[in-house]
Amino acid sequence: MEFFGLNRDELAGAIRAWGWPPFRAGQLFDWVYGKGVTDPAAMTNLSKGDRVLLAQRLSIAPATITRRQVSSDGTIKLLLTWPDGKNAETVMIPDEDRRTACVSSQVGCPVGCTFCASGVNGVQGNLSAAQIVEQIHAINAELLPHREHVTNVVFMGMGEPLANYAAVMKACEVLHDESGYNVGYRRLTISTVGVPAKIRQLAEEGHPINLAFSMHAPNEALRRELIPWADHFALEDILAALRYYFDQTGRELTLEYILLAGVNDRPEHAQQLARACRTLRANVNLIRYNEVAGLPYRRPESAAVVRFQEVLRKAGVNAHVRKSRGRDIDAACGQLRRREEEKRAAAAPAEGAATAAAPAEVVVPPGVNKGA
Repeated sequence: MEFFGLNRDELAGAIRAWGWPPFRAGQLFDWVYGKGVTDPAAMTNLSKGDRVLLAQRLSIAPATITRRQVSSDGTIKLLLTWPDGKNAETVMIPDEDRRTACVSSQVGCPVGCTFCASGVNGVQGNLSAAQIVEQIHAINAELLPHREHVTNVVFMGMGEPLANYAAVMKACEVLHDESGYNVGYRRLTISTVGVPAKIRQLAEEGHPINLAFSMHAPNEALRRELIPWADHFALEDILAALRYYFDQTGRELTLEYILLAGVNDRPEHAQQLARACRTLRANVNLIRYNEVAGLPYRRPESAAVVRFQEVLRKAGVNAHVRKSRGRDIDAACGQLRRREEEKRAAAAPAEGAATAAAPAEVVVPPGVNKGA
């Protein structure tokens, strides 16, 4: 059973089935969420026997930090790896008094944006709700020495959140639990490349969650060129679903637009984007592309970005240029994981050669599974 996949009431019900009193759930929540302690052996207000039982029955924070990078601007990027082999990136972005965690919802990404590292090798699977919430725990552990904690959460990491809808919504529920991290729904943002049916379903959940649409192209033809997944969902259907979301929730939308030099950053593209914005209550975040090694796209010059923004503002669109963060630490989504996978692939032939030359009987250290 995964601790981070349960709200307090669900945990109380689970431990009641063990024969424990329900108040133990409050104690566990205090240890994990209040004190940041995830090792049952350190939970001193539980008996030794209960601590042993807890370690056997409840998986609290099983991921290991495979890679950690810290930018000169304070951005922290972690690559987490779970015992089941899944791995995903999570990022902490500091901005004044906010500490925003950018979390992943899938291993890889099914969308296949031609400019993004996340989907280079497709999607390998979904993360569980617990694995999503555990990313917040990992970031908070980084912030704890500074007496800081995550204030905002954006589902803008690896994966398409609405393609893992049930786990993402459960993670939002757990994050919102006032006994845990107590993150208000208005401080949660889900970013999607556009899945109309799921946008409408999200609208009917009744939560004031912020919704961002990763648009990246102002017309159908260019969007399908940049985002292969766009073949499944027409842009007009997505815009209609976004209007429905605003009507149901009253939450102003955000359009995310990555500027690619010479591809989607011309004045005519800005004019087309402005026309689309007139049909929505939305702000536009303009994002200068962070280069990905091996991909043909370039980061636009500052003058092109300013020109694009001016066209939008003259048309009455509230457009902002988002600050670039962590450019010195594999800033683009999926880059850190991709580098790690490339290292593993490069090491595989050498490992295979060593295995071929090894004796038939391989000595395995205690506790290591030969079949792993």
